[in-house]
Amino acid sequence: MAAPTAAPAILILGAASLATARRIQAALPGATVYGLAGRVNDAKAGGADVVYENFGTTLRELYELDTPLIALCAAGIIIRALSPLLQNKRAEPPVLAVAEDGSAVVPLLGGLRGVNVLARQIAAILEVAPAITTTGELRFGTCLINPPEGYSLRNMADGKTFISNLLAGDQARLAGEAPWLAEAKIPLAEEGRLQITVTEQDREAGADELVFHPRNIVVAVTAGAADTANELVARIEALLAEHKLARASLACLAAAEAEITAGHLHQAAAQLGLPLRFMQGSADAPAIGRAAIEIPTAVHAASGLALAIAAAPVDPRAIGRARGRLAVVGIGPGEIGLMAPLVKTELQQAQDVLGYETYVRMAADAIGGFRPEQKLHATDNREEMMRARHAFELAAQGRHVVMVSSGDPGVFAMAAAVVEALHDSDNPIWHGVDLAILPGISAALAAASRAGAPLGHDFCILSLSDNLKPWEIIAKRLDHAAAADLAMAFYNPISKARPHQLAEALDIIRRHRAPETEVVLGRDIGRPAENLRVVRLGELTPEMVDMRTVVIIGSSLTRSFPKVGGGSWTYTPRWYGTKPEGERDR
Repeated sequence: MAAPTAAPAILILGAASLATARRIQAALPGATVYGLAGRVNDAKAGGADVVYENFGTTLRELYELDTPLIALCAAGIIIRALSPLLQNKRAEPPVLAVAEDGSAVVPLLGGLRGVNVLARQIAAILEVAPAITTTGELRFGTCLINPPEGYSLRNMADGKTFISNLLAGDQARLAGEAPWLAEAKIPLAEEGRLQITVTEQDREAGADELVFHPRNIVVAVTAGAADTANELVARIEALLAEHKLARASLACLAAAEAEITAGHLHQAAAQLGLPLRFMQGSADAPAIGRAAIEIPTAVHAASGLALAIAAAPVDPRAIGRARGRLAVVGIGPGEIGLMAPLVKTELQQAQDVLGYETYVRMAADAIGGFRPEQKLHATDNREEMMRARHAFELAAQGRHVVMVSSGDPGVFAMAAAVVEALHDSDNPIWHGVDLAILPGISAALAAASRAGAPLGHDFCILSLSDNLKPWEIIAKRLDHAAAADLAMAFYNPISKARPHQLAEALDIIRRHRAPETEVVLGRDIGRPAENLRVVRLGELTPEMVDMRTVVIIGSSLTRSFPKVGGGSWTYTPRWYGTKPEGERDR
């Protein structure tokens, strides 16, 4: 039986566990060492690959991502942290407790997902005996109801009785190829009363029989095979039924690269729970056993479907390539707690990370560091379109790419450049990329939250940079927004190249706004050098502001009052003009 294929996470609570964690990591490809902040240094200082803030939260997040977990701590800590999530034992990932000094390896969860296999691997590394308590595995060296990757057990409900019969002295005969049993101690005999069957045929298990289905069938499809995903799934299932083949033996769907933009192919694969692979031609379609995978040609034009059945389970990764993914994410203003969980997950799963070098560093800090195998492509902040095209080139190769923006990617950031690059391209592979935009907390909203609620009523956000639009347009918009009595947030308020423009902007605002108007200045909000000031419009000078400052100009109704402990709260009320009767009671 094979160990879980997902890369494990190794969690430690103190620096004393690091040496043991590194010994385990060296034998588990792709494993990542997570260390508790304040107790374990990051990788730059010779510590963990990723630094986390809270053990329970991190453990639960990784568990929900189906990550095999190896925690170097007491078993009770793990059990208490994960107990709210324990529902389906068939779905839980492997979870193990390992003693800090490596003297004990205890499998806790994931008995149906290979936890004992993983326990044996780790125990061999540490030269100790694993604390496996499963009787069947102790006797036979494998768990029959947990076959290796590439196989599935059709009648799991019969598994316990079958194993009990083996333990009672019965023997089993084998029909089909089960290479993982070669090293096990299952009592096999040609005349055995029990039977283990490995087949892609769709049939029910008989009495005293376990039926395993190898994932060895590839279905080649064309977009013309059906008009909708539901129709395509129905046709695939009908084809399997015609040949009496088990749906559980499907390994993947395969299609021509030219059909990467056919949305219903992707939807059908998702409904079937299968990978969808794309191929360029015969050179990209290797023989896999009894038949070669082929893109349907005129021979299959009537059905648009073709089957290929291998002699052994098929690894979809060896067939063509996957649909690439490009996620444009906003990491927020820089504070880890202000980053959306979906963004954090996307960063952790990425193969390539692109962005302005400062933002890439911020993203690394926010998730505790990138893993060595993740490729970073940091560039100058002025190279937006080139960066967007590079991202599509990588994703077009079937890679998982993340484009990093600070704040929200759709607010003066990379989302617009990425979508524009796609709009300008006639490359069908680019248009077939799985493009996602994941929001973040913008600098204006972060600064407003620190001050109170200065954007509590109608507001607008303006960039004072004239790099991509003329100053005349900026001035016109400022004048109209100020005349409309909107609260305003300014991005890119001043720079060395345009030191005069903020003063001109303030002159425009002052035509419509009283000197007593409240102004919030938020600099590096969410970062170590955070600074927040509330001043009056009449006091505001360009010298108070730099490029890293968000300027929020209040409306005529914006007001401030003292905060206990110093400072003030600033807000713009939800009502406009006369305060409604009873508003204070809401």
